[in-house]
Amino acid sequence: MTQVIAMAGKGGTGKTTLAALIIRYLKKKGHRPILAVDADPSSNLADALGFRVKRSLGTAREEFFETKGNLPPGMTKETYLEMKLHEILVESQGLDLLVMGRPEGPGCYCYANNILRRHLDLLINNYPFVVMDNEAGMEHLSRRTTQGVDHLLFLSDYSIKGIRTVGKIRELIDELKLSITEKHLVVDRAPRELDPGFFQEIQNQRLNLLGMIPEDPFIFEYEMKEKPLLDLPDESSAVRVVAGMMEKIIKTGNRSEAIGNRL
Repeated sequence: MTQVIAMAGKGGTGKTTLAALIIRYLKKKGHRPILAVDADPSSNLADALGFRVKRSLGTAREEFFETKGNLPPGMTKETYLEMKLHEILVESQGLDLLVMGRPEGPGCYCYANNILRRHLDLLINNYPFVVMDNEAGMEHLSRRTTQGVDHLLFLSDYSIKGIRTVGKIRELIDELKLSITEKHLVVDRAPRELDPGFFQEIQNQRLNLLGMIPEDPFIFEYEMKEKPLLDLPDESSAVRVVAGMMEKIIKTGNRSEAIGNRL
């Protein structure tokens, strides 16, 4: 069964880092192939994974919009878009990356988007795990791009304000009636000693705390030297904590033939 794990939260809370650590865990455990989806226009997940990406789904969509009246002879619009989708998919051993890229420009993209969603659904069926790094804030939720998620991980920093922001995101999800099976809170860069008031605010916001990732000098070093987080050593405290979180929530078994409208 394909399982989709997605990140949500405001900017600077460590969503991209967590996505990379989850992918590292899945690869180490042999849960392959994995599809990483970078749904953040800033496209930082590729750097965290050590990938070099030149084109995105956004550029493919723009190319289609600009050339739809002058397609190659004998090629339908749908075939052209499917070809573009496979061109931008970055493939590696056990891990593929799809970069969504910039948002839509002026003009109507309904036709292109409908075709791309259909082919994305078919593409996702080929992977036991899909990990999505979303943009900051709640825009992706209001556009329903996280529809059909198995585990949505709310990222927060160690602050009352951060927890309240996550609470607002949870409320928006309830209002939009999104199809999300489980929702979890993850606190990034947490100190060793935690204030009781912090835990109380988590309860006030009705959040399910999955884990707290401590400050990790390995992550700082790897990011400064632009080294892939997939190569982090096992003794990394963040690696160990994320591994414990994933062992709590992921399920293994046979894939299902369909996962619905995921993106």
